[in-house]
Amino acid sequence: MTTTLDAPAAAPVQHTGRMGGVLNALAPFARIGMIVGGVLSILGAFLPWVTFVLNKGAYPERASLNMFIEPLGLSGFRLHIVLLGLAAVVIALIRVPAQHRIVRGLGIGVTGVALLNGIWITVEGGGLGAITAADGAIAFGAVIALVGGLVTVLAASAGGLEARPEWDWRLPWWAEWILLLVIFALVLLLVAEVLTSGGQGGVVNPYAGVVFLSLLAALVGALSALSASGLLTWVGVVSERHRVFSVVVLLGCALALPFTNAGTEYWMTVASNIGVYAATAIGLNIVVGLAGLLDLGYVAFLGIGAFTAANLSGAAASVIGIHLPFLLVMVISAVVAGVFGAIVGSPTLRVRGDYLAIVTLAFGEIFVRSAQNNIAGLTGGANAIPNIPPVGLGSFQFNDSISIGAVRLPSGVLYYVAIVLLVAFVMLVFGNLKNSRLGRAWIAIREDEDAAAAMGIRTGPIKILAFLLGAMLAGLAGAFFAHKTAVVAYDSFRFLESVTLLAAVILGGMGTIPGAVLGASILFVLPEKLREFADYRLLIFGLALVLIMRFRPQGIIADKHRKAELTEDPEDAAREAPGALPTEVAP
Repeated sequence: MTTTLDAPAAAPVQHTGRMGGVLNALAPFARIGMIVGGVLSILGAFLPWVTFVLNKGAYPERASLNMFIEPLGLSGFRLHIVLLGLAAVVIALIRVPAQHRIVRGLGIGVTGVALLNGIWITVEGGGLGAITAADGAIAFGAVIALVGGLVTVLAASAGGLEARPEWDWRLPWWAEWILLLVIFALVLLLVAEVLTSGGQGGVVNPYAGVVFLSLLAALVGALSALSASGLLTWVGVVSERHRVFSVVVLLGCALALPFTNAGTEYWMTVASNIGVYAATAIGLNIVVGLAGLLDLGYVAFLGIGAFTAANLSGAAASVIGIHLPFLLVMVISAVVAGVFGAIVGSPTLRVRGDYLAIVTLAFGEIFVRSAQNNIAGLTGGANAIPNIPPVGLGSFQFNDSISIGAVRLPSGVLYYVAIVLLVAFVMLVFGNLKNSRLGRAWIAIREDEDAAAAMGIRTGPIKILAFLLGAMLAGLAGAFFAHKTAVVAYDSFRFLESVTLLAAVILGGMGTIPGAVLGASILFVLPEKLREFADYRLLIFGLALVLIMRFRPQGIIADKHRKAELTEDPEDAAREAPGALPTEVAP
């Protein structure tokens, strides 16, 4: 087992500008500042945060100084602050690679948790005075924790930030398998905890939204610290080394979600809808992420697949009046959507850029208007096509609940299993296409179409193939969507849905397989968890997207090529690009 951590650490990158000069001057006090910031964070968590009862009940769960009454009697966001602050103190006391980067990530987590809960308490309590003085008591917990988080971030940034360490540990294959199994199991439990934090979609706990955002802020801090330490990159390398095993374990974890605390009918329905849009986003990733063709009407292919399936599945409102098997319906829906994709892709032979976006936008609007006007009776018009029969095997239907031993799973769990398998199939298709000769041709067209044509690539037919294959994957997802929702209406395929799918691809990471899935999950889980903020939900949602794009312009899970293009450090770009040779950096 070898590691590059024994090599001398590179000198921290110094800050520039007036503020950078102040931070560089504070470098000798950085370690003391990180310790003080961590201690203040811990102290703020133990101090009372609120001394009154909110209209919807006591918040937080324990709002008094209970350090001596119930040792470590903390829960929720206060426990998160204690864990993050304690980790910052420990990392500051011992010398580890990328010490400042790790502590800065922990400080960001503390600041986010303290700020979110402090603002929420202020708003619910009726103003700033409500959290500073009530019944003669001073509730400074939120303020002290926030100051501790800010001090931690500033102290960690003083003197510059070190480069991320590069781990090169190699364990026996069986040890790496066990490690991946444990990590993916923890990720599954973490996903279930995030989904169910604060109750089921705001129904059980009136504070579900702020609890979810607070947990998200704590996770961002923890993941930032792990990323700064280099551990996440190393885990990615290990999983890539055992790709087949990792894919199998991930598939097993996805299928095991119904056995966690997220295994309710509500979250199975949400997860199934996420799967539909994730499969559609992967198809869009072919058009946008690989071929670089901006498509603003892509949701129309999802609608074409859904309306085709609705007319072939024995719905009472269908003018065709036939009932074909589910698998055959999915194949026909994919083929029909692919034909329309090729038709829409034909204009790409002569237009590109903004003009291509206008053409695809026009197609999406034409489809919506056609569906609304009930062309040839195939779309149902304003009445839609309701009462689509559910998928069944004999007398058993997919929307029934099932029991496995003593465990009773909620209704709709079989639809969830089916969409997981469908997403896995779509990911397999995308992965093979990306690594094929056709995929490399798409990437060449995305980078420079004229150069690709000069190298002998037939850009016209290859761009049409991108539209065709992407539309076929959307058609598959649309057929499943029709059977799961049991009704297909034009309202489900408006322009806003195309924008959301495009945002999912860009947010998750253009050209990456898990990026589209993660982007779709975020964009469809956030609105569900933010129902409490009915008046400010879109504002918070948009602000979150702006922040993610600001700090991760290449996407949450970045493609190696795009990461090399968009990184701010040229040396990092050269080092991280595929096939790059080692370079020396001038002092």
